[in-house]
Amino acid sequence: MAAPLSDTPACPLKTVAVIGLGTMGTGITEVLARAGREVVGIDISEAAAARSVAALEASTAHAVARGRLSEQERADVLARVRTCADLTAAADADLVIEVAPESYEIKHRIFRELDAVVRPETILATGTNALSVTRLAADSARPERVLGLHFFNPAPAMKLVEVVSSVLTAPQAVAAVTDLAVELGKEPVAVGDRPGFVADGLLFGYLNQAAAMYEAKYASREDIDAAMRLGCGLPMGPLALLDLIGVDTARTVLEAMYAESRDRLHAPAPVLKQLSEAGLTGRKAGRGFYTYAAAGSGTVVRDALTPLDGDALVPGRAVRGVGVAGSGTMASGIAEVFAKAGYEVVLAARSAEKAQAAKARVGRSLSRSVDKGRLSAEAAARALDRITATGTYDDFADVDLAVEAVAEDLAVKQQLFGTLDKVCKPGAVLATTTSSLPVVACARATSRPQDVIGMHFFNPAPAMKLVEVVRTVLTADDVHATVREVCATVGKHAVDCGDRAGFIVNALLFPYLNNAIKMVQEHYASLDDIDAAMKLGGGYPMGPFELLDVVGLDVSLAIEKVLHHEFREPGLAPAPLLEHLVAAGCLGRKTGRGFREHARR
Repeated sequence: MAAPLSDTPACPLKTVAVIGLGTMGTGITEVLARAGREVVGIDISEAAAARSVAALEASTAHAVARGRLSEQERADVLARVRTCADLTAAADADLVIEVAPESYEIKHRIFRELDAVVRPETILATGTNALSVTRLAADSARPERVLGLHFFNPAPAMKLVEVVSSVLTAPQAVAAVTDLAVELGKEPVAVGDRPGFVADGLLFGYLNQAAAMYEAKYASREDIDAAMRLGCGLPMGPLALLDLIGVDTARTVLEAMYAESRDRLHAPAPVLKQLSEAGLTGRKAGRGFYTYAAAGSGTVVRDALTPLDGDALVPGRAVRGVGVAGSGTMASGIAEVFAKAGYEVVLAARSAEKAQAAKARVGRSLSRSVDKGRLSAEAAARALDRITATGTYDDFADVDLAVEAVAEDLAVKQQLFGTLDKVCKPGAVLATTTSSLPVVACARATSRPQDVIGMHFFNPAPAMKLVEVVRTVLTADDVHATVREVCATVGKHAVDCGDRAGFIVNALLFPYLNNAIKMVQEHYASLDDIDAAMKLGGGYPMGPFELLDVVGLDVSLAIEKVLHHEFREPGLAPAPLLEHLVAAGCLGRKTGRGFREHARR
């Protein structure tokens, strides 16, 4: 029988048993030992225990070489760790952390055996990210002392730890492991028991949609990964991350998420099952979505799916002059990009005053680049001189490429394309920067739909490296080749995608943001905890609510509606909380209030 909770010792959890000495267990062992804890590493495999000890020796030796540990400190860390093959070694532990394989049967057996081994006051923690903590607790003899403690890989480097309580968990147990996490230098986030918790609950839905996008042959694996790295600032693309996590692990997590949510967006993409059952589970197998130099290697090698360099089938059209239509931030940024690359640019707006204001914005941007040492004063002056501001689209008569960057309104864009069709010379490429509207609808507003293509720049255009190149079913091959060549000339990374809502980036980003809103709406976690979880656990440069307030809640809602209308997935329906905030005029930073309060500029 478990001891009364009041008997729980107030002293820190000094001795910790870690069950399962794979990569995660080894990392947790190191974190604990370096924080002064006595650690018992338990694994039924002697080979796994030996690999764990060798990894710990190598990691601490590396820390000494980098000046982060002294030789004596290293010796002390190693002395605090011992390994065994039997669960009875956990008898004196104050805390047991289980990181065995993600199988309920295995974890259940371990917890039942621990009930007969450990002291009544010992806290039992599972490292699961997909299985039910509540079920494990209910099947234990001490349900009030069972909780989840979800570290992120690699445990020594990643700051986030999710502390997962079930309805049975005692607050004192939660407090004890939360205090430990803080002592370990981690950022603990308190969450309830549901598959994936916060970070993985948001992350795996996004990864699943990326896998489905690849499976549908909408875009190449390289382009999907590059789009999310360059368009969202993520440390890894989703398919490379699936290979790192393990395709089989991802499938297990998604199965658990789908079992609870019944949301088709959580139903594992068939390609995950196919790869798993073929043994192509990612880096650990040497092959998954990509092929690696060896099992366990992170070095990607060429395979049959790797695109060839310079594999354009047709040459592009010559481009010397570029027209940019619009007067907003995006239009001026795109004009700056082309002017700095040496193109003659005509910047046209609805009035000469608006066009001059847009050119002045380019001038200020160039001056900031000079002040920061990124550009010489002479180069900035030459770039600005290449821009001709005008209040009439008639001045696009001689441009080779016309880029539309006006309001995200289909009727407005179609009207403009009708005008461009009349004023631009035959053979000129006509491009739209839309992020969510159908490119083909713009093309059909002209008499030359074969010359129309999407060039989706990201904001701020001078800084962001990504351009999504969007072909319609009518776009000519040489038009596509032209835009690819132009992107290379201006120093942008082009990714190819078809003409469907959201293209690559927004189609993957906005469902993730919508799911984050649903978590808050359902009172599962707070704004701050969700933002912290995604920055610390997922490596995101901004949390979802920070990003939503920057993008604008009205813009986000419009994109969500387009995605929902296009794909008709119930799970893509905009979260009611987002709709309510927009209706109340809370649009983010631009109005001073969105999900958070902001100082008015």
